[in-house]
Amino acid sequence: MTTTIPAGAATGPAPGPSLGARRRWTVLAVCALSMFLIGVDTTIVNVGLPAIGRGLGTDTRGLEWVVDAYTLVLASLLIASGALADRFGRRRVFRCGLAVFGLASLACALAPSLGLLVAARAVQGVGASMLSPVALAIVVNAMPDPRERARAIGIWASVFGLSMAAGPVIGGSLIAAFGWRSVFWINAPVVVGALVLVAVFVPESRGQRARRLDLPGQLLLTTALCVSVGVLIEGPRIGWASPAALACYAVAAAATAAFARVELRRPEPLIDLRLFRRPPFASAVLGAVAVFASLSVSLLLTTLYLQDARGWTPLAAGAATLPLALGATVCAPWSGSLTGRLGPRRPLLLAGGFTAAGGLCMVGVGPGPDTSVPLLLSAYLLIGIGFGFANAPLTHTAVGGLPPSRAGAVTSTARQVGSAVGIAVAGALAAGVAPDGLARASRPGWLLVTACGLTLFAVARASAKEPGPRPPRSAV
Repeated sequence: MTTTIPAGAATGPAPGPSLGARRRWTVLAVCALSMFLIGVDTTIVNVGLPAIGRGLGTDTRGLEWVVDAYTLVLASLLIASGALADRFGRRRVFRCGLAVFGLASLACALAPSLGLLVAARAVQGVGASMLSPVALAIVVNAMPDPRERARAIGIWASVFGLSMAAGPVIGGSLIAAFGWRSVFWINAPVVVGALVLVAVFVPESRGQRARRLDLPGQLLLTTALCVSVGVLIEGPRIGWASPAALACYAVAAAATAAFARVELRRPEPLIDLRLFRRPPFASAVLGAVAVFASLSVSLLLTTLYLQDARGWTPLAAGAATLPLALGATVCAPWSGSLTGRLGPRRPLLLAGGFTAAGGLCMVGVGPGPDTSVPLLLSAYLLIGIGFGFANAPLTHTAVGGLPPSRAGAVTSTARQVGSAVGIAVAGALAAGVAPDGLARASRPGWLLVTACGLTLFAVARASAKEPGPRPPRSAV
């Protein structure tokens, strides 16, 4: 997910009455609260997966769907939700998203079975897709001064980065005190408070030009993403060469080819595929997938290893990710500053190096207490630092010389796709593995994290071909 300026927000619609300074920053606080909720919900469930599995009697494969049902729907609908907000009003769509997200959270908390939980998580993703792109457009529209707007986007980026990293810690605390259903109950009072604040403080706004909805493209994109990730999740169960798997491969390939054909012919495509002709942009999208895949792999393998293999409580496992949260929180603003002064290459090299080093530290982890806790914490810190350094230069490289609304929408989707793929791969490695075999089974996953870090070196090389440095439009 990215915080680039959405369509219609940078230039804005014809501005209404100017908001006072206090109200402008109140609008930012309200929207940042909602964004914090979405970021936390992306990762908070990870630490609760073993408890959910015991409570609902499901295995690792089912637990993957609990995470990816949310992420896939969010990834699929991000761009369309922004277009709806530009057409029908940002505050209206934002409030609708909050309501859908809140009701779906209650359904998750009450779900008596895995199937209903997965369905409710998918509806949560629908609500979340109406929040993350729309809330930033509201903030940018409320901040007419460029310097004030840049400061607001920086705060926004920090809040999102903190929320993603803090999710496991918050989740572990809630589960220890109230059980796994509390990670969904907690959303209800936050959503109610946000709805009241939005009604009181947030003005209505629309895009300067309403974008057309690309329904064929939306359907094909959703099909391609869901089938591709679905076969990764179900592959260990159905067999990678089974007739069902082969049919999934064919459907995913056909949907992807049809999507490319449709998008190249539409005057206002869902995703402008011509952007990928620019190597820096294409490499930045690949880098976004790699960064969020590495984060998702790290969080899921950590959760399963610490709780199942080493017998840690959810609270202890969540606390173990504090170094990751610390590294991400401290290095994200530092990365934004470095990117603005020196360009994206050096922060990307740092991100790649730290991520690869963290992955390598975890490759040799043993099944029991033989592996020292300081080594684990050091590895999580390295991965967090890599995550913190990565996002600002990736956004800078993606939007360099392009309208940010076009490039940012694609990188937003790429981040969520990376998260979904990371969960699917990590779950496939751990599916059906006994607790004493988790460390060994996880090694390919940690090698994947290392490879994702090395991928950023290639992105850094491509970014060096861009013109001289300019301040990034976002930090996450």
